[in-house]
Amino acid sequence: MTFDMDEHDSFLPLHRRDLLRLSAGAALLSLGAPAHAGTWPTRLITMVVGVAAGGQADIAARPAALALQRVLGQTVIVENKTGAGGAIGASYVARSKPDGYNLLMALSAAVVLPEAERIAGHKPPYEMSDFVPIARVLADPNLLAVRANSPYKTVQDIIDAAKKRPGEISYASSGVLGGVHLCMAMFAEAAGINLLHVPYRGGAPALTGLMTGDVAMTALGAGPLKAYSDGGQLRVLATFGAERHPAFPDAPTFKEIGLKDVEFYAWVGLFAPKGVPEEVTNRLRDAMRTVMTDPQVVNIYTKAGSPPAYLDAPAFAAYIAQDSARLLKIVEVIGKAG
Repeated sequence: MTFDMDEHDSFLPLHRRDLLRLSAGAALLSLGAPAHAGTWPTRLITMVVGVAAGGQADIAARPAALALQRVLGQTVIVENKTGAGGAIGASYVARSKPDGYNLLMALSAAVVLPEAERIAGHKPPYEMSDFVPIARVLADPNLLAVRANSPYKTVQDIIDAAKKRPGEISYASSGVLGGVHLCMAMFAEAAGINLLHVPYRGGAPALTGLMTGDVAMTALGAGPLKAYSDGGQLRVLATFGAERHPAFPDAPTFKEIGLKDVEFYAWVGLFAPKGVPEEVTNRLRDAMRTVMTDPQVVNIYTKAGSPPAYLDAPAFAAYIAQDSARLLKIVEVIGKAG
């Protein structure tokens, strides 16, 4: 079984003027910073992103890096080390010197990859225990969507059809063990149905597959779906969030429908390699607390349809533990079905 995780399917269109404004302010502050701060940081910091530029983790990283640079008074750059579903970037940071100068901005898929590699009979390139969580930045629920002319008006319609035609009702995903695959597998497991998984190479092709009628449904973030929903081209049937989504207030949660434990958030968080001195992690936590309340950063994320979902390190660690248990359980189910 090959696990080829593509980047998560949520699109966050970055507003260029906002990014340029942040960049200019950060550059001015960097020029005014002392050459030797005496304590960390005294040189350039690299924020590694394991996926390509323009994706959710990358777009989360860039405004945060610029604002972090302003707070710390040192240059912070974003470096994309892509490949293997984000594993190359993650393993690079895991192996780096734990001095606070190499950080990782990772997607929720990071917790899945090590177990997926074990199921495939491979040695994981890293473990989540190789990292220290610093802060959660974003957390976006997926939404189950069909075309406006679909015969499925409710989630129950899909369940009823799938029970009559097991393995025939199709859905598009952004790739094997990507966000869509995981949340749809959760839905199918909870409902006791068998759906036809059609993996695409990313969220944009998956959405195209839905809109052209090649598949019956998909489950993406609010950003890519809203324009089509507003245009009357698709219908959102449910949210994978714990609460109804403000952009789609008529779409119930799966819990409201009667399906428990069907909850999925594509989160993005900042990590440091294990072993970073406590004074450095404390400085990073304090800095990220400031970054995540910076009006410019909040505005950029909110305009992109992904408002900040900040959690400090202890709360983020607890969240990862809880989320990992749910995600790894479904990875095992997928692996067995494999």
